[in-house]
Amino acid sequence: MRNVTVAQQMVDILRQAGVERIYGVVGDSLNPVVDAVRRTDGIEWVHVRNEEAAAFAAAAEAQLTGKLAVCAGSCGPGNTHLIQGLYDAHRSGAPVLAIASHIPSHQIGTGFFQETHPERVFTDCSDYCEMISTPEQMPRVLRIALQRALGHSAVSVLIVPGDVTHAQATHPTGSSDLVAERGRVVPPDTQVRALAEKLNAARKVMLFAGAGVRDAHVEVMALAEKAAAPIGHTLRGKEWIQFDNPYDVGMSGLLGYGACFDAMHEADLVVLLGTDFPYNDFLPQTRTVQIDHDAGRLGRRTVLELGVHGDVRETLRAVLPLLEVKRDRSYLDRSLRKHAKSLETVVAAYTRKVERHIPIHPEYAASVLDELAADDAVFTVDTGMSNVWAARYLTPNGRRRVIGSFLHGTMANALPHAIGAQFADRDRQVISMSGDGGLGMLMGELLTAKLHDLPVNTIVFNNSSLGMVKLEMLVDGLPDFETDHEAVDFAAIARGAGIESIRIERPEDVTAGLKKALAHDGPFLVDLVTDPNALSIPPHISAGQVKGFAFAAGRTVLDGGVGKMLDLARANLRNIPRP
Repeated sequence: MRNVTVAQQMVDILRQAGVERIYGVVGDSLNPVVDAVRRTDGIEWVHVRNEEAAAFAAAAEAQLTGKLAVCAGSCGPGNTHLIQGLYDAHRSGAPVLAIASHIPSHQIGTGFFQETHPERVFTDCSDYCEMISTPEQMPRVLRIALQRALGHSAVSVLIVPGDVTHAQATHPTGSSDLVAERGRVVPPDTQVRALAEKLNAARKVMLFAGAGVRDAHVEVMALAEKAAAPIGHTLRGKEWIQFDNPYDVGMSGLLGYGACFDAMHEADLVVLLGTDFPYNDFLPQTRTVQIDHDAGRLGRRTVLELGVHGDVRETLRAVLPLLEVKRDRSYLDRSLRKHAKSLETVVAAYTRKVERHIPIHPEYAASVLDELAADDAVFTVDTGMSNVWAARYLTPNGRRRVIGSFLHGTMANALPHAIGAQFADRDRQVISMSGDGGLGMLMGELLTAKLHDLPVNTIVFNNSSLGMVKLEMLVDGLPDFETDHEAVDFAAIARGAGIESIRIERPEDVTAGLKKALAHDGPFLVDLVTDPNALSIPPHISAGQVKGFAFAAGRTVLDGGVGKMLDLARANLRNIPRP
């Protein structure tokens, strides 16, 4: 004990918890922790160029593995850089510990160099935020922080002054079991019976699935079959419910497509399955039931006829034996036909002469990427138009993963998310679908990928524009202003950093270029020069927005495009019984 510092005790406890790396930038008050990592087997320090990227990387690792991931920042600006990534991790439900180093404890409150108040700063983006001000608080407080992060699938922030980490530990490190596997919430029988009554009484049932259906695919399909119900989904629910789904009617929300919105508003009963869908304007605000393992989320997006507190899988297993089979499939079949017709219409907008269109249609490039990517690829997606192309062109299969800032909505997440995903599994194909705006914000992380020789594929949809912002302005009836910028050759920048790269300006080169990138052993950047006028409007906008858009838009706007989604819709039509 005599030679064990608080920093060493911290690192030893992290190793006990299975942590294999800490993402961050070394320096100042964080140095005792970094030195403890140097002296400890089984854990590494992952140097990034910006602490914001450290938090994003940890978030992606945690989401892929389900295990605790760790990032760190030194005092003052070092740890305040973490905030953006921590907000994203916290809202995404990623179990992340952030070590926020602080100024010397005797200087706190004096306006010392780089002094901030991290115990206040991080409160809003964490579930647990506490400061260790004496060695006597260790190891107990750290273990509480770890368990809160794991137990609540959230961010814990541990604030430690540099002099405290350098001090001798007071208590033995010992060991204590951390509970990572969470129990399931089983709904009360009264709620199960009430749910069965609602489902049996409704003539037209529609299911709307979020990320909470992750391990309930079989049960959701069984419910749809018994209730003759179309299934729509959120963006976060797409990867878990759209595959092997003969009841699919697409996605709702700002990036939505297909018949989801119409099916939802025609239904006698909408069942929200494991979703905290934030866009309440897209919900009917009536005739709605919600199932969620978090009772605090029930009813906060829409008024409810019934709220059910339970895990989606356990709830559906309990209610299925109580349900009557609906023989009338007319509402389901009508929704499936409408979905296919909707996709047929929009596909024509981007397939016409697409192989010869310059600048490259981003929809075309996204569809080719979907075809070439591995069946278990991890896609990380920048906020903005890259979200649109991912939502409408990436085909889920139950093994692929799609990670993005889907709840916090920050730019620049894709590349640092990809770094964390690649550290989680160096042998898995990781593809960053980066926008030129997002990549420009944290472009230094290309150096991180090179430094650690990570085989990340950075695919830049380079339209020299903030496309989503442009769309927002047009829908509001405003001319786009300050959304376009000078062209940047990202391939040349990547080469300057020692990263293999190509710049693609012609559609006939897209397939060969992407194949080359995906086959390369090491970091690779593809600079796709895409059409800045390829935008995508939501499946439902108000009359006022349509009017404003008509006044402002003098450019080509594509209403969607859906990649393989049309093929899936056509296949599902075969499930409609013939008279």
